[in-house]
Amino acid sequence: MIQFRIRPSAVKGTVAIPPSKSHTLRAILFAAMASGNSEVRNFLHSPDATAMIDAMRAFGAKIEVTADYLRVRGLNNKLNPAENVVDSGNSGQVLRFVGALAALSPSYTVITGDHSIRHNRPVKPLLDALTQLGALAASSRLDGYAPIIIKGPMQSGKAQLPGEDSQPVSGMLIATSFLHGKTTIEVSNPGEKPWIDLTLHWLKKFGIEIAHQDYARYTVPGNARIEGFNMSIPGDFSSAAFPIASALVTNSELLLTNIDMSDCQGDKKLIEVLIRMGAKIEIDSTKKTLLVRKGSTLQGQQIDVNDFIDATPILSVIACFAEGKTEIINAGIARKKESDRLHAMATELKKMGASIEEKPDGLIISRSLLKGAHMDAWRDHRIAMSLSIAALGAAGDSLIDGAECISKTYPGFAHDFRALGAAIEVVS
Repeated sequence: MIQFRIRPSAVKGTVAIPPSKSHTLRAILFAAMASGNSEVRNFLHSPDATAMIDAMRAFGAKIEVTADYLRVRGLNNKLNPAENVVDSGNSGQVLRFVGALAALSPSYTVITGDHSIRHNRPVKPLLDALTQLGALAASSRLDGYAPIIIKGPMQSGKAQLPGEDSQPVSGMLIATSFLHGKTTIEVSNPGEKPWIDLTLHWLKKFGIEIAHQDYARYTVPGNARIEGFNMSIPGDFSSAAFPIASALVTNSELLLTNIDMSDCQGDKKLIEVLIRMGAKIEIDSTKKTLLVRKGSTLQGQQIDVNDFIDATPILSVIACFAEGKTEIINAGIARKKESDRLHAMATELKKMGASIEEKPDGLIISRSLLKGAHMDAWRDHRIAMSLSIAALGAAGDSLIDGAECISKTYPGFAHDFRALGAAIEVVS
């Protein structure tokens, strides 16, 4: 286990934002399904990326990994029988996306994952949708969680599933694109729409045009063919939230690079919300930089986070430093991520003295003078990073247990923040 010891400290300087996890995982998956060779540069080196690489290798894709790039020889739409049980690690995307793709194959595929995947990341909506298209898709323990067993081939047709969690929907959109013939997918209660937009963006990149009616009904033409491609992964707006927040809660000036506001990631909406709250943020779209200036006076407000749900933990921290009351709403799906993020943040911030109330689908936070505390990361990278930022702006020292999970999206977190002047000691 890794523990962070953090003293209150300001930050200053320039930080390059790490590559996007969601773009990286989609790039690996589509390169593995393509014909010919692909090269993916500036990818995120993380356990989730490794899980996706290993998963696609299990189906026969040839993937060379170096420090600078991935070279992939694709399967040309044809999955070989999986060499072994596929381990999705801590990745919901690997579980749901690869689980859907596995239904293209006539062989049996077993997919499992870590404790969070097996107990906190429901997969029943995906299994039910695959079954409607003729696949065998079951939870081995009959509880709607991994391990799952998949056997295809599924056929084009019509499927229905709930959409509060976008990943099963994205998995279905990707997999049915490779079927022969048109498929209609109907989605009830569609949520996390920007993540669907990200998947549609990738499919459109390969000429796969999927029409939809307000994210509730999709028409997937099928018969997709992907040629090998070369690309560089853009910076991750989900990760950018933490250095931005660190500057705000410590009243520091900080420059972020590798920020492409034209990219389709939904989590860039957090920046818009912070500016509305009073953050002094300047964006240079030409240089792809974002500058946080000193002297922001943040005002609490009601924030619907469903379009950028991963920002919920760090927003709850920022809210402690905003005047008045902040209400985070429409965040129920945050309970089904790597941890129950609403309960985790309410529990840990209360240890720091925060005035925070947990609601079924959100949080109510009032301005609070935080103090150092001994906290737990809940095996969740966004909880660990959010608590680290809270500790920088608190009075007194803090300890955070289980910080190793941060490698999921921001492997260089401690290194980058120490370079900016943050007093973070890493203890193994």
